[in-house]
Amino acid sequence: MDRTLVFEDFADKLGQGFVIGVDGDGGASIPATLAEAERLRPGRVLNGSRPPFSLVFVADHPQVLPQRLYRIEHEALGTLAIFLVPIARDARGVSYQATFN
Repeated sequence: MDRTLVFEDFADKLGQGFVIGVDGDGGASIPATLAEAERLRPGRVLNGSRPPFSLVFVADHPQVLPQRLYRIEHEALGTLAIFLVPIARDARGVSYQATFN
């Protein structure tokens, strides 16, 4: 995707499946679900910059991935590069957060 991602790209995709690439292009991947999409309270949004937002993906996979940039794929959005941070592990799986400032 060649443009800046915004909250509206994800707001209608709650509960939908995404794929997190864990081994580079075309390597191993794990399925994940978009569990949360939340607008964040902006500090100061400059002209042309996006309002901040946060996403939480849940992967039903035992491996906890380290925080880093991952290849994320979605049927409608295509292939994206998103920095994920593991934030929780519970009965649903491992949750990963992406924050966009």
